[in-house]
Amino acid sequence: MADAPVATTPAARRRALSRAEAGKSLSLDELSALLESRGETLSALLAIAARQRDLGWGNTVTYSRKVFVPLTMLCRDHCHYCTFAKPPAKLDAPYLFPDEVIAIASAGAAAGCKEALFTLGDRPEDRYPHARAWLRSRGHDSTLDYLRTTAIQVIEETGLLPHLNPGVMSYEELARLKHVSASMGLMLETSSERLSAKGGPHFGSPDKVPAARLRTIEDAGRLAIPFTTGILVGIGETAQERAASLLAIRDLNLRYHHIQEVIVQNFRAKAGTAMHRSPEPDDETFLAAVAVARLVLGPHTSVQAPPNLSDEAQRMRLLDAGINDWGGVSPLTPDHVNPERPWPHVDALAATTAARGRTLRERLAIYPRYATRPDPWLAGAMRAPVAALMGDDGLPRDGAKPVPVPWQVPALTLRPRTIDLAFAKAADAGLRQDAADVYGTFASDNAVTAAWQADTVPSARLEADVRQALAAAEARRGITDAQALTLFRAQGPALETLCRIADDLRADAVGPEITYVRNRNINFTNVCYVGCRFCAFAQREVDPEAYTLSLTEVADRAEEAWLAGATEICVQGGIHPDLPGTFYADLIRTVKTRVPDMHVHAFSPMEVMSGAAKRGISHHDFLVELKDAGLDTMPGTAAEILDDDVRWLLTKGKLPADVWESIIRTAHGLGIRSSSTIMYGHVDAPPHWVAHMRRLARIQADTGGFTEFVPLPFVHQNAPIYLAGAARPGPTFDDTLRMHAIARIVFDGVIHNVQVSWVKLGIDACQSILQAGANDFGGTLMEETISRMAGAEWGIEMTPDRFDDAIRAIGRIPAVRTTTYDRIERVDDVVRTSIGQPY
Repeated sequence: MADAPVATTPAARRRALSRAEAGKSLSLDELSALLESRGETLSALLAIAARQRDLGWGNTVTYSRKVFVPLTMLCRDHCHYCTFAKPPAKLDAPYLFPDEVIAIASAGAAAGCKEALFTLGDRPEDRYPHARAWLRSRGHDSTLDYLRTTAIQVIEETGLLPHLNPGVMSYEELARLKHVSASMGLMLETSSERLSAKGGPHFGSPDKVPAARLRTIEDAGRLAIPFTTGILVGIGETAQERAASLLAIRDLNLRYHHIQEVIVQNFRAKAGTAMHRSPEPDDETFLAAVAVARLVLGPHTSVQAPPNLSDEAQRMRLLDAGINDWGGVSPLTPDHVNPERPWPHVDALAATTAARGRTLRERLAIYPRYATRPDPWLAGAMRAPVAALMGDDGLPRDGAKPVPVPWQVPALTLRPRTIDLAFAKAADAGLRQDAADVYGTFASDNAVTAAWQADTVPSARLEADVRQALAAAEARRGITDAQALTLFRAQGPALETLCRIADDLRADAVGPEITYVRNRNINFTNVCYVGCRFCAFAQREVDPEAYTLSLTEVADRAEEAWLAGATEICVQGGIHPDLPGTFYADLIRTVKTRVPDMHVHAFSPMEVMSGAAKRGISHHDFLVELKDAGLDTMPGTAAEILDDDVRWLLTKGKLPADVWESIIRTAHGLGIRSSSTIMYGHVDAPPHWVAHMRRLARIQADTGGFTEFVPLPFVHQNAPIYLAGAARPGPTFDDTLRMHAIARIVFDGVIHNVQVSWVKLGIDACQSILQAGANDFGGTLMEETISRMAGAEWGIEMTPDRFDDAIRAIGRIPAVRTTTYDRIERVDDVVRTSIGQPY
């Protein structure tokens, strides 16, 4: 089954060892050579790894005192070495009952454990009808839904910190489970696709496909979840494949800094499995893997080896090889994955550790560097359970014992904070350095943008292609993606023609009126942990400028807006870790109670996902709650560019494009209409823009829920990604003209309203764009904040008179509208009467 290993020479190993000794970055081939070290070369390798370990961890070696909770031993996968997974016939019940979970956790708490490690198979309900029926009979949609419920019960009834190992998860599932766990984990095992092929140990196991596991690990990084992963040594992988797996883990950690520990686990053959006769890795192979893991991962990432899978002599050697952690050791429960290998007693483990001149210390499920700086690593509901056990150094406090802790955070109360300005400045510097690390190689990494920027088309052919695309647009035959891309190269007279055609289409679609809405922008908090690299609005909780409005303050501002003639409030805020999931519906109800007729246009898809995750419900059910509370429409922001390669560069922690689309489609299906947006001119290129618009057009064709399309030019002045030198300084004005004009053409007959952003562009520029296909001026806003913080210079409020004057100056008719484009007749500038029909 296995490919023949690539032989390495002693000279190659010596060269690799010399480079490792000098602290050089090692190539895949060099790491592969070191993984085959033996004898004196291995001893030298271990010494280098041990010195690396000492730089990061000193003489301290840690372990976690925990109980293992095998929530279900059913699994849809067929790993050829596993004895954990069992068929339903061999189990009394498909899942542990809640009282069984609590009994295990309570016994652990009484024995001084701090962690409840949930182990379970991957999505058994997809394979076993009995599992599906068991879950549904108890009100659960999935195994992960049941896991979330039991994790909360463990926190509230015992105070143990859940560490969750539920297998491959989606972005949304990870987001939901972050709120009920101190940390999570998923073993990569291997990055080798070959081992999933027929004859390999992972054949027939969809959740062991490396791409799926790497995506889960990466999504955990985007969500800032302290994470455990690792490799399994000796399941048929070559030395090069083993090295590639470690490099894959390292690369994800360099990008997201979320991998708190890496387990290097040695394969043990088990009776009753397909691999019961497969050879186990010899001691030298395993020790070399541990040492190379330390070299790859560096001094500060925890490297762990399970102590029960090695004998006493080999445990000594593992300390020599650079580990700093023994992982979880339970005084009560067995290792359910390796039940034939009992845990060593903690006293014996302490003696082994001391024999190598080191001190054994207990740790929590979450490592100190994450626990002591919980933003963004810990969800708000998990901060109190962690703080109840943690000392100042992030390790368990002397004498700390688990006690029940309420999981649900109370309603947010504003309170004075002690501001650590030094920490705030350090955090800001860290963010900027992180941005530079992530984005410094963007131009070479992003193939679409690089290709577009490098593409040169002979001028004669380009002119002919532009003429052909313009003719298709003018004839309203619909333009192809290639023609849309060609039009993004239009300039001079061709650009003027493009704008004229777009304006003609605008006139046919919506007539001579230019509309605007009288509204107020309310950003209820600027505290946010997502980490969007284009955002200068977000603050950390420790920042002096951080604020959060109370529900009463939001209602006060809504009432002020109503009395001033506004018909809409646009409500959005940062993703605040301490806001409960109920906050969003409470906000709407509070506003509707105060101002019943005010249209509430609120909460981006990102806020919807965050609120749903905190509530532990689907975004469908969360949107139903918001609608029942009085939500009228929602902004289609948080879209940026609907291309995940670009999104991860821009936002790191924001929801994937598919999730954004799913939330928008769900909202439209519930009768909640939305705007649609694009933010352009940063690390993107016209191919992304065309794909983005086509995606919106497909959604609109299916749902009809978009009220308008709003192009948002990137405001660069204060954006971290620009200050790191990794983004353009926004689009040119010609880019902006083309964006609005091409949008009018692409959306002809699909989305009728194209809006300009006066906040980002200014009135003069908007007047030109309103003669190039756009027909809406946006809203009066009254207190725009987000664009202004990014560096926009055009004010925070626009009065109706200024709108009217600007519209009449270009020979068009001003019209006040509702959020959904009904017209409004103004009487004494306050009384509102809807007339006409929306476009």
